[in-house]
Amino acid sequence: MPSFAYTVRDAAGTVHKGVSEAETDSILARRLKEQGLEVQSIKKTKVVVKTGQKRVWGRVKLHELSIFCRQFSTMIDAGVSLVRCLSVLQEQSVSPKLKSILVDIQNEVEAGQTLSRAMGRHPGTFKPLFIGLIRAGEVGGVLEESLQRLSQFLEKDVELRRKVKSAMTYPTIVVVVALMIVIGLVTFILPKFISLFKELGVKDFPAMTLMLMNFSNFLTTYWYIAIGISVILIVAFKMFTRTKFGKRVYDRFKLKMPVFGSLNHKIALARFSRTLGTLLVSGVPILQALETVAGTVDNDIISDAVLDARARIREGDRIGDPLQKSKMFPPMVVQMISIGEESGALDQMLQKIADFYEQEVDSALQSLTAAIEPVMIVFLGGAVGFIVIAMFLPLVALIQGLSGGSGDDG
Repeated sequence: MPSFAYTVRDAAGTVHKGVSEAETDSILARRLKEQGLEVQSIKKTKVVVKTGQKRVWGRVKLHELSIFCRQFSTMIDAGVSLVRCLSVLQEQSVSPKLKSILVDIQNEVEAGQTLSRAMGRHPGTFKPLFIGLIRAGEVGGVLEESLQRLSQFLEKDVELRRKVKSAMTYPTIVVVVALMIVIGLVTFILPKFISLFKELGVKDFPAMTLMLMNFSNFLTTYWYIAIGISVILIVAFKMFTRTKFGKRVYDRFKLKMPVFGSLNHKIALARFSRTLGTLLVSGVPILQALETVAGTVDNDIISDAVLDARARIREGDRIGDPLQKSKMFPPMVVQMISIGEESGALDQMLQKIADFYEQEVDSALQSLTAAIEPVMIVFLGGAVGFIVIAMFLPLVALIQGLSGGSGDDG
């Protein structure tokens, strides 16, 4: 879990400084405000990791972490010591990044650190959910069960991401091919036609052809400006979404955008339910579990709704009411959570909600793929058709002019 250095002012006006762990800076700010403190600044602290090895770049993939958890759990269950497990996992790991991280974790554990705290030194690989479950397993003496649940959670997450990625592959390929064809026609084929028309004496071009000619001249003459504008727009967008305001705007847009908004909402609900259910069944207290979920749900709008629910629970309320007031959670989800809370089976109900929304995501992706295919074909055909018509209109006008001229001569 990342650490943050903060500066706060209490009710008496005294300034205090400290360092605390939290999923995100906004979650820590909310936690400090709940304590009656005025937040002045929060900055993420850098964790210096010394492994005695060269720095390994890249990242550890989710399926690699899933395999790591499954193997780790099996060895712990068989009674293998923690240090020995880490040593064996280093040898078995095919990821240089994960191997390097395990070396550092083993060194920390041998020096007396807990496994969760040693893993917390690598927040880029081990997310707050991961650390929370490991810590719960250590406290409860059921580390192998926590690792099994982590493996199952990661497998579900990998499967969900795979479905979304595979559904978006076809439209992406079609769009890329369409752009390549359009750019090829406009930059290589069209200029040759324009030269031919000018040699034949064509002076007045149709509006479609003129528009295409201007676009072609811009791409062939000022191509570096086009690339520069594209790069600037991409960088500006990334910088904007890294700000708190920009991320909130983008997250709200992702939930409200046509067609894809409903899909993004269902994915967020599935991840919320699966994460919270996994934490609760592992014995993590609900307040800590909700704070962890808020940091891992990857949407500030839903994260705020979760944190509001957490604040209400601290005051003695039930979880269902604040979720309903946020309007981010459908009535079915709220009702099932309320029933689970009343019956003492909240973790089981959350797993059922996650299963339901993962099926909903699967159905939505299939429908979306089926709907996008004809739209993409029409788009590609329309773009190419527009260019072809624009190129041949002057030729048609020229032939008509020659035919009319021949008729007059007769």
